[in-house]
Amino acid sequence: MDDAAEDVIHDVAIVGAGPAGSAAALRLLQLRPGARVLMLDAATFPRDKTCGDGIAAHVFDLLDALGVSGLAEGAPAVPRLRFRTATGRTAERTCARPNRVIRREVFDAALVDAAVARGAVLRRHRVRTLEVRSDGVVLDGAIAARTVIGADGANSTVRRLLCAPAAPPRSSALAIRGYTPSVLDPEALVIEFADGPYPAYAWSFPVAGGGANVGYGVFDRRGVGNLQEFLAALRRLLPGQDPDPMTVRGHHLPLSTGPRFHPDGRVLLAGDAASMVNPLTGEGIFDAVASGALAGRAALSGAAAGALHRRAMRRCFGRHHLHSGVMARLTADSRFLDAAVVAAGRHRSVFDAAVDLGLGRGTVPPGALARVVGAYLGGLA
Repeated sequence: MDDAAEDVIHDVAIVGAGPAGSAAALRLLQLRPGARVLMLDAATFPRDKTCGDGIAAHVFDLLDALGVSGLAEGAPAVPRLRFRTATGRTAERTCARPNRVIRREVFDAALVDAAVARGAVLRRHRVRTLEVRSDGVVLDGAIAARTVIGADGANSTVRRLLCAPAAPPRSSALAIRGYTPSVLDPEALVIEFADGPYPAYAWSFPVAGGGANVGYGVFDRRGVGNLQEFLAALRRLLPGQDPDPMTVRGHHLPLSTGPRFHPDGRVLLAGDAASMVNPLTGEGIFDAVASGALAGRAALSGAAAGALHRRAMRRCFGRHHLHSGVMARLTADSRFLDAAVVAAGRHRSVFDAAVDLGLGRGTVPPGALARVVGAYLGGLA
C-alpha cells in the first residue's frame, strides 16, 4: 500500500463510531494495546441517534467484559416491562434485572470516549470509496489500513460498496421516535402492539430527568405508511403521549432475518451494517456491541479476518437468529402473539425467556414454547 496518500498504515480502520464501532475498537485495544486504530464517523460526538434509548441489562454485561463501567449509574433503573396486545391481553412483570433508558447522544459518546481513552484515534470523515488490495484496504484513496470494519449503520456505505444483497421487504422495519414531557409509568418499559396485517407496536420508555421516549414501528416494509399515519397510530395506541414535533425522527431497521452477509477477506461488518437488529423487538444495541466486539477480535487476523468473523458470528448468534426468526414469523399471527403474552403473564419462565430472546441473544426453551402453544390451543382461556 505504498501509494496511499497518508504515510501511516493503520492496523484497523473502523467506519462508524456508534456502539458497534466503539465496541470493536475497545476489544481490539483490549487484546492488542498500542494497535493503530482509526475510527471514522461523519458526525461529531455527542450526536442524536434515532432510537428508543432502551439499554437492556444484557448490554452492561458486554460492556463490563470490554472494561467499560459506570454507564448504568447515570440512568435510573426501570424495573418492569409491560406488553399489551391489540385485543387487550397483558403481561407485566419485574424483569430479572432492571433495564435502563439512556439517550443515545449520551450513551454513544461515552463509548467513543472510552475507545479514545484506550488509544483509538477519532476523525470526522465520511467514507465514499473502498479499495481492497492484497495487503490491505484503502478508503477514499488516502486512508490505508490492514483491515476495515464497517459499522456505519443501517444505510452502510461499506456494505453497499461490498455489493451486499438487498434485504427483502419482510426483513426491513421502519420506526419513528420522539420525546414527550408526559410519562405513562416511570418504572416500566411499555409496549402496545398494534392490530393490522403487519407486526407493529408503539412504545413509551421513561427517560432520566422526566418525560419519555415514545415511538411507533412497523416490522415489514410493505406495511410502512407516511409520517402522519405513523403519528396517528402512536396517538391511537398511546393516548396523551404526543411527541414534540421537533424531536420526531424516522429510522430504517435492517432486521436479522435478512441475508447473512459476512464476506471473506479484510473487510468486516458489524451492528446495523450487518443487519443485526432483533426482528421481534427492533432492539439493536446488544447485537451492535456483541458483533462489534467479535469484529474487533477478528480484525487482528488480516486477510483471514472475514472468515474468522463469519464463524464467530455463527457460533455466537446462530441459534438465537434461528429462534428469533421463527418466533417473529409465529407472532405475526395476532392470535399466537396473544397466546405468547398470556403465557408470559401466567408463567415467570415464559416472561424471562421472552426478555432474553427480545433483548439479548436468548433462545426459546421447550417448556416456555409448550406453555405458549398450550395457551394458543386452549383458546387463551
